[in-house]
Amino acid sequence: MASTQNSMKREGDISDSFASLSGGNAPLLPARFLDLKKSLVAGHEDRVAAGWRQLLTQLKEENSLLRREGSEVIPILEFASLEHDLKKLRSEVKKRGVAVIRGVIPESEARAYKGDIDEYVKQNPSTKAFPQTNPQVFELYWSSPQIRARAHPNLLAVQSKLMNIWQLSSPEVPISLSQTLAYADRLRIRQPGDSQFALGPHIDGGGVERWERNGYGLGKVYDKIFEGAWEDYDPWDASSRVNANMNNYNGLGACSMFRMFQGWLSMSYTKGFEGTLLVNPLLRLSSAYLLLRPFFRPLKGSSETSTEEYLAADNWVFAGSEMTSELQGATPGKGQELNSDLHPHLELDTCMIHMPEVKPGDFVVWHCDTIHAVDKIHGGYSDSSVLYIPVCPVTESNAQYLSRQRKAFLDGTPAPDFPGGQGESQHTGRPTESYLRSKADLNGLRAFGFEQIVVADSDGVGAREAIRKANEVLGF
Repeated sequence: MASTQNSMKREGDISDSFASLSGGNAPLLPARFLDLKKSLVAGHEDRVAAGWRQLLTQLKEENSLLRREGSEVIPILEFASLEHDLKKLRSEVKKRGVAVIRGVIPESEARAYKGDIDEYVKQNPSTKAFPQTNPQVFELYWSSPQIRARAHPNLLAVQSKLMNIWQLSSPEVPISLSQTLAYADRLRIRQPGDSQFALGPHIDGGGVERWERNGYGLGKVYDKIFEGAWEDYDPWDASSRVNANMNNYNGLGACSMFRMFQGWLSMSYTKGFEGTLLVNPLLRLSSAYLLLRPFFRPLKGSSETSTEEYLAADNWVFAGSEMTSELQGATPGKGQELNSDLHPHLELDTCMIHMPEVKPGDFVVWHCDTIHAVDKIHGGYSDSSVLYIPVCPVTESNAQYLSRQRKAFLDGTPAPDFPGGQGESQHTGRPTESYLRSKADLNGLRAFGFEQIVVADSDGVGAREAIRKANEVLGF
């Protein structure tokens, strides 16, 4: 995805990425957003309204199933039989937008990562974290375990296979799905009893950009939804995402790289209510609802009638002349947030589903548009620890970011998307390029931008052009 943000960001932490964590109230959006909303659906109002009614009907049915089945709906794959499992569960992964891949890194190795991080933090007490008084999410990007995990051959193999769940409606578009590029993100070590890192339902990758013509509109990502044909929207078409811009406001933590999947590698034994991840596993339905919600209003408010009548399709009408500039939960420069007041038909209080129990070395991934959250309270008895590691394809803009990230690694400063400052530049025991080269194979070095990317047999015209441009950007 395209981005033009290059300036060093101020210091901060993960709370700066979300209005709810930073304690601020979401400001009223300026009138230009009302004009934008009207233009997005102009000429399609009747189709949008009819599609909305159908969407509410399907959501009601699917929400009932989620409440019955819970975590059973989450696809689970084994690293040892990944190709077979992907073939068998491909349709479920595409419907749910989430998957657990078990045993990607040996259990003992992954658990040892956590001990190494503890020692790194102990050696460097100046490490920033949120909250500072009881750290749970650390502003670390270059610790030894993070480097080793991102370069691990097993993880790189899984990432490459996962990218091919996506497809290309236009093979000429310059993107390669044959190999992944590394994206440096934070890590979480959440302690039992924590309630401060209570990040509610949200979607990363921008906020208002999803509606903006100079945001996701550059790739026409959601045009089918705004035209009233949400059933024809394909969330797995990578072609439309290449030119999209999800970072128009240079927010702290706003992502400049196209992450097909977000993900984390577990370093602990964790199950539901123990500080773990929750998702809303209705990818196409939830995306359509989020994007169409700002165009509709209830006839009767939630306090004026029963819940059932409030949610009934007959109680919701196209806003028309009463439309406002509001994009529920979207704030410029912040992540997209959702809740039951703003997005009632998603029934998030009962339809955010816990990940199945995971152990060290399991890899959890979710589509970049998946609504996700973390447990409000860590009710377990041991740490809930993960390394955030997404899945990123080769594009020219991803390579542009990787070039900047490579310099940040060499300097020991935070990855470019994240709050700035000196980061780990003065940290004792920080890995250097020689350390990376001692731990990574050629594929790992390519992912980090330290070796030339090579064309795979499966790469077509568009992919070959993406690799050519990426190598040029990276200086090869």
